[in-house]
Order: sequence, then C-alpha cells, then structure tokens
Amino acid sequence: MGKKRKVPFGTINIPKEAIRLVTMALKSGRVSSGRMVRQFERQFATLVGVKHAVAVSTGTDADTLAMAVLYDFGARRGDEIIVPALSFVATGNSVLHAGFKPVFVDINHETLNINPTLIERSITGRTIAIMPVHLMGKPAAMDTIMAIAREHKLRVIEDAAEAYGASYHDKAVGTIGDMGAFSTYVAHIITTIEGGVITTGNAEVAEILRSLRSHGRACKCESCKLNVSGGYCDKRFSKPKLGDIRFIFERIGYSCKMNELEAAVGIANLGNYDAILSKRRNNLHTLMKGVQGMGPYLSTFIEEKYEKIGPHAMPVLVSPNAPFSRNDIVLYLEKCGIETRSLFQSMPTQCPGFEFLGYKIGQFPEAEYVGKSGFHIGVHQDLNNDDVTYVLNCLEEFVHHQKS
Repeated sequence: MGKKRKVPFGTINIPKEAIRLVTMALKSGRVSSGRMVRQFERQFATLVGVKHAVAVSTGTDADTLAMAVLYDFGARRGDEIIVPALSFVATGNSVLHAGFKPVFVDINHETLNINPTLIERSITGRTIAIMPVHLMGKPAAMDTIMAIAREHKLRVIEDAAEAYGASYHDKAVGTIGDMGAFSTYVAHIITTIEGGVITTGNAEVAEILRSLRSHGRACKCESCKLNVSGGYCDKRFSKPKLGDIRFIFERIGYSCKMNELEAAVGIANLGNYDAILSKRRNNLHTLMKGVQGMGPYLSTFIEEKYEKIGPHAMPVLVSPNAPFSRNDIVLYLEKCGIETRSLFQSMPTQCPGFEFLGYKIGQFPEAEYVGKSGFHIGVHQDLNNDDVTYVLNCLEEFVHHQKS
C-alpha cells in the first residue's frame, strides 16, 4: 500500500472570484434574490443549452417545483408520479412535498437507473409524469422513457442532480424531458453551497416556476425591477381592482428563492466549470477502468458509446458471491484514509420514512441489492493522479487478500 494518504470524498470549491462577488453583494445591501441570481440563471441556461433556468434554494425544491407546475396543466392532488426505487431520498420526498403519490419502479443494477421495461405496467389512470433519475451521472434510457411518455401523454421531469456534463445521444441531460432539476449543493460540480435549478424550454413553465418559488405570486417576471435595481415597476398596479400584484397569489406556492450570496458562489464556479469537469471526468474514467478489472467481486457501471457519464462519483457494487460484505471493504478503505458513501437505498423498502406506503422487502430486488451492496468514492477535482492510484491500489490489495 505504501504511505497512507487522506482521500476525502469531496471538497468545497470557493474561488477568489466568489469571495469578491459575495463581498460586492453584501456591500450592495441587496442580498435576497436579485441581480446576481438573474445572472446565474442566464449563465446556467446557456451552459446546459436551454432557454430558461429558474434558481431555487435546494435540489429537492427543484424536483418539488418541477412537479408542482403540473397543477397548472390539470394535475390533481394525489395523482401519481413514477420514480425509480433507488435514488437519494430527496427524489421520493419531493413527490410527497408536491402533493403527489410516488409510484416506485425497480432499477437495473448495472446502470443504477430505472428499468424502462417495467414502467408501463405501473401506469394507471392517475399517472401524470415519469421522473427518471440520472444516478451518479449515468444517463437513464431517455429514448424509451420519452416514447412511453408520448404514448401515454405523460410529462417527463429529469432528476439531473448528479448529472452535470452528462449527455445521451448527443443531447445534454436536463434538456430531453419537459423539465430538468439540478442540485447545486456543495457535493456537485457547480455549487452555490445550497441550491438548485430547474431548466425548461417552455416560457410559460418558467413563469409558473418563478411564481411557485415565491409563494405563488402573480409577480413572476424573468427579471424583477424591484429586486434587481429597486426601480419603479409599472406592472405592480396594472390591475386596479386587484391591487398590488406582488400580493396577489395565483396558486399554492413555496418559499424557496436562491439568495444573492449563493448565486455569487455559483457564478464564480461556472467560470471554472470546464476545468472542473475535465479533471473529474479523467478521475472517473481511470477509477472505472481499474475497478472493471477487479471482477468477479467488484463491479461498476460502464460508459456506452452513445452517452457521456457526468463525473459525480464512482459507484462500486460488491458481488452477491463475494466472500466479504460492503461493510468489510468500506471499513478497510476508511482505515486507509479513503472516505466513502453508501450508494443510497431502495426508498420504498429500505427507508423507514416510506413504510406508510405499504411496500414490502422483496418487491424491488435490484434496488435492494444496491442498497445493501453499493458504495461510492469521490472523483472530485482536488484528487491528483497519485490519489487515484492510491485508491485503486487499496481496492486491489483488499480484493487480492480475499482471493488468497
């Protein structure tokens, strides 16, 4: 193994430009959603390749508001959203936050994503949308999912929280469905410390999202004069019988705006995006190649010719036939100084918070297998080549010891 190293799962990237912009926002006296949030939204939309981006306070809010939009198009409380059984718990939580019922579908453990062949059997008369998750940056089978959605007249909301830089048949993830929901939490390639962004090509949907993030207000311009410059807005009293439109609430809304300080950090990180993405992609590919040679006990996903995996982290699965458990190898890695994270769980059957929905262990065997046997390792931009080599050497030494 050689000299022990410390290999953290992730790091927070606060460039000098972020500190300058945060200081500028503080000095301006305008720290709620304003000019910097608008700038961040415009730059984020350009980066992803969509017309509209709406910034909110968390990635979970991004999922929730993307679904809440559907009430303006005829959805009813209690309607059903199809989601993969395996994801970070925020995916399932957000369906409930939006007032809908999550209908879980098992995954394919080789891709970690929803199994498209199982979706149609879960569609009912109350189904209104499918929310695929591009887990660990691996694109879901969007061609099949979009075809099913068209046939059954369903909306598609992409949970792209972990999928920066991911593409599917040359289409950027987050632009394929009706909406994309991104997270800008500290663990992600673009960070605002806390935050999220919804992307869409539909101007009406973007307007509804801006209303939803601010209590359902009728005031929903792309750039608010009051918030950005403090200037007079001639729309405020354009409906004399109703009064100030800032206090007209058209729909049930939320309170989840991004603030100026978060946007300042996001703008600075957007400037480093290409360099961060390139470094993380190289780290991911090196780790994937190394782990793929450690069968039959360990495996990870592969990148197909028609896709690019967003380099969020590297997942590892312990084979059911391995003479060791996930806990055994994770403990070994931690003793080596390598931080790991569990690879999420089957939300309906392994997360106690969802017990009230009535699912039972055994209904989602692929997701449950990953929930018991999967973990992931960081690929962040602060890992150098020696760090990556050290991780692979530790994994190989552990597996070799088990075989001997």
